[in-house]
Amino acid sequence: MNVPQQPGGMVDLQAAFERLQAVSRRTPFPSLEERQRQLAALEQLVLEHQDEWAAAVNADFGRRSKVETRLIELFPTIEGVRQARRELKRWMQSQRRGVSLWFQPATAEVMPQPLGVVGIVVPWNYPIFLALGPLNAALAAGNRAMVKMSEFTPACGELFARLAERYFGEDLVTVVNGGPEVAQAFSALPFDHLLFTGSTAVGRQVMRAAAANLTPVTLELGGKSPVIVAPGFDPQRAAERIVIGKMMNAGQTCVAPDYLLVSADDRAELVDAIGKQAARLYPKLADNPDYSYIVNARHMARLHGWLEEARQAGAQIVTINPASEDLGEGRVFPLTLVFDAPEHCLLMQEEIFGPILPVVSYQHFEEALAYVNQRPRPLALYLFDTDLLRTRHVLQSTVSGGVTINDTVLHVGQHELPFGGVGPSGMGHYHGHEGFVTFSKMKPVFRQPRLNGMWMVRPPYGAKVEWLLKRMLGRAGKK
Repeated sequence: MNVPQQPGGMVDLQAAFERLQAVSRRTPFPSLEERQRQLAALEQLVLEHQDEWAAAVNADFGRRSKVETRLIELFPTIEGVRQARRELKRWMQSQRRGVSLWFQPATAEVMPQPLGVVGIVVPWNYPIFLALGPLNAALAAGNRAMVKMSEFTPACGELFARLAERYFGEDLVTVVNGGPEVAQAFSALPFDHLLFTGSTAVGRQVMRAAAANLTPVTLELGGKSPVIVAPGFDPQRAAERIVIGKMMNAGQTCVAPDYLLVSADDRAELVDAIGKQAARLYPKLADNPDYSYIVNARHMARLHGWLEEARQAGAQIVTINPASEDLGEGRVFPLTLVFDAPEHCLLMQEEIFGPILPVVSYQHFEEALAYVNQRPRPLALYLFDTDLLRTRHVLQSTVSGGVTINDTVLHVGQHELPFGGVGPSGMGHYHGHEGFVTFSKMKPVFRQPRLNGMWMVRPPYGAKVEWLLKRMLGRAGKK
């Protein structure tokens, strides 16, 4: 729907929210058939406008690989919708739960119920997948939704607003565009649930705004996701997957490898392999349609500034520019390896969100685990190792939002796996059934039959209750 405007052009978010809330209150439990129609409409919204979506993202970035847009935005979105359509009937069914002997013959169940109106705040780096993925879960769970698009991707925001009105009408999905003031007001609305994807710093602000309404939040943040390469692992195999994960979308991915931990004995061979794999996968950069731009000049300047700070602090910088091109003043940023950067450098403290990869050497494998565990818990952890016992040790010794073993990024695309962070990298989960649960109230229901034993514990209390309590509580110390 078109969001009404207040004087001065500010969107009237409250009016838009109240409209959806009123519709939600009138129809609090959409049927399976109705939800299936909505999910079918979402699928068509994507499939019938693939070229428009790719063109919009390309316009917002200046250059965004059309293949990457289809591969890592449109495809996982469609996969998620199709999974929801297949599984929705089962997801909506109440779950029988056991009842204690003392309450039988009563029965208990958990009934998934729509929450009402869900808010979704979308970042700029994957504006399609990170808008439509949460929306898929919200609609499957039977909710209405308001979606705030990033001001850094105005073409995607305009396209989504237009398509949402066409495919969903006015009473299901509202798309909001605007800058930081709109985002701040959006987060302060009394949603029944709010999902935010973005930086940890902004996530704190969103959580503070939501707290005023006691709105439950799911925060999908980021952080520094490590890659650990175990001693002796095939360097070419590791290098290819690291390069793909790091250079996809020019490193502007919340789960991109952020830094690399490698044995000192293997470092030279792995670094050489990374250079060769980068040259093979991206033989040129300046006019390569497969390699995306950094989204805007501000982020380009940030990356250069962080790199220069590390250089001034004594770090060694290796730029991988296979064709030795003059990249000029544009927004092409080559894969850049950083060695021996001091810990105080921003590259070592903040999520990089670009194709810069610090390399940290370790002497003993336990040093790598200690390095990870001494830092805030990451959104993703990547391990390259064929030793099953050591792999299990890593899984049990580290805490992260998710893990991919012997590859990078791919756990995010598995819709049977929950996706979410931990601590500074986020809270809550969605994708697949976990998304359905996140946007549902899993309502407990207890059914008491006409014939039951509650007459034994009602007042006035007497000998019957004392006799029963002895059996319910048991003797002290009884084994």
